[in-house]
Amino acid sequence: MPRLRIMTRLLPCFVALTACSVLLLGWLLPEAQPAHRAAASAALGAAATAVLAAFLAAHDRRALALRRILERLLQLGKSDSPRQARGDELSALAATIEQATRRVRAMVETLQRENARREAILGTMVEGVVAVDPLLRITFANRAFAEMMGVTEPPAAGTPLVQVARDRALHEMFTAVFAAGQPLQKRLTLSAGTRSFEVQVAPLAGSPQRGAIAMLYDITGLEHLERVRKDFVANVSHELRTPLAAISGYAETLLEGGGLEDPANSRQFVAIILAKARQLTNVVQDLLILSSLESAKAPAAEPISLERSLQSALRTVEPMAKAHGVSLVCETFQDLEVLGYEIRLEQVWVNLLDNAIKFNRPDGAVRVDVLRDRERALVRVCDTGPGIPSRDLPRIFERFYRVDKARSRATGGTGLGLAIVKHAVEQMGGSVSVESHLGQGSVFTVSLPPFENNLAATER
Repeated sequence: MPRLRIMTRLLPCFVALTACSVLLLGWLLPEAQPAHRAAASAALGAAATAVLAAFLAAHDRRALALRRILERLLQLGKSDSPRQARGDELSALAATIEQATRRVRAMVETLQRENARREAILGTMVEGVVAVDPLLRITFANRAFAEMMGVTEPPAAGTPLVQVARDRALHEMFTAVFAAGQPLQKRLTLSAGTRSFEVQVAPLAGSPQRGAIAMLYDITGLEHLERVRKDFVANVSHELRTPLAAISGYAETLLEGGGLEDPANSRQFVAIILAKARQLTNVVQDLLILSSLESAKAPAAEPISLERSLQSALRTVEPMAKAHGVSLVCETFQDLEVLGYEIRLEQVWVNLLDNAIKFNRPDGAVRVDVLRDRERALVRVCDTGPGIPSRDLPRIFERFYRVDKARSRATGGTGLGLAIVKHAVEQMGGSVSVESHLGQGSVFTVSLPPFENNLAATER
């Protein structure tokens, strides 16, 4: 096909060159025979046409080579061996273009890798990241930002920010950054939920008109810890201040008010001082237990007889139950071994039974039920007390939290018993929950991992 195309292009050239040769020879050799001039003209036309054909063929080959080089420039994924220049200008130009192709290909591949790495890093960050243009249209958003805004998938590029985040404060931060060209940091509570965020907005490198990027750090957990710490300090201060004030007051009365000369009153004052000192001791001991549960390394778990642990706890609280007129009921059950720590487990039962007795009605009852399945051992401590309001159930296991503060202090409670139960059970790989309705009593359920031998026995 290339040869046929060249022949088609050369035929008119041959005719024209032959005619020119006839005229030229007629002017140069007027005396020559016409036949001789015609033959010479044909020869000259053929020679000129041959030279022209050679030039066009070489030009077509170089044009084809240049086209292939440009095609390889567009196909950046291929890897060819470098072209060697053959000396002529077109070959050198082709080699130069090919070298430029390889350099552009390498730069594009590097940019693609960097872009993929950057998107992978931003996509897996737990912090929310969103970039917008000066018109507040999203240019990039990771999955964490989408989850913070309550949407399932990251918004597509070009989506208006207002369609995803309807918080005016976030929009005002972007607007301020575009206006001033300086980074901005604020703490916001977004309307998408009740979570708090530390938000940092900064302009992109270069002119602020290129866009801005925001990073959202979820600090809800940190704020909760701050509140817990403040509440803990306030509660500890209150728990220690109240008995210390009583001890100080009665001691001053004994020393300065002549109470030592009054045997009846002095004995009563000393008894109150002793009771308050014991209350302080109980608070300190419970705080030490909580501290050891939270910070100390857990000892190696061992199989514990659930029947023996419960019976020991029931014997411990039996005198208190008789004093309060509360009956203890524990139906016989097939013994079951659980994995845990014997002293801590018995303390769990004592704390739960102690609360069930103290906060019970006169002539009430406390029942202990033991259930077993193939995965967990369940122990339920049920009472017939007044119950717990639903608003207090989520906080019942917090330190120093009391449903009835006056009654709790009157019974000598420290407000740390259920917090100790929760931490001790979780340290043994279990969980504790509560169900309660006003006027119908409460049910505390402890779930513990059974010993492996129990699983084998159940399967048999």
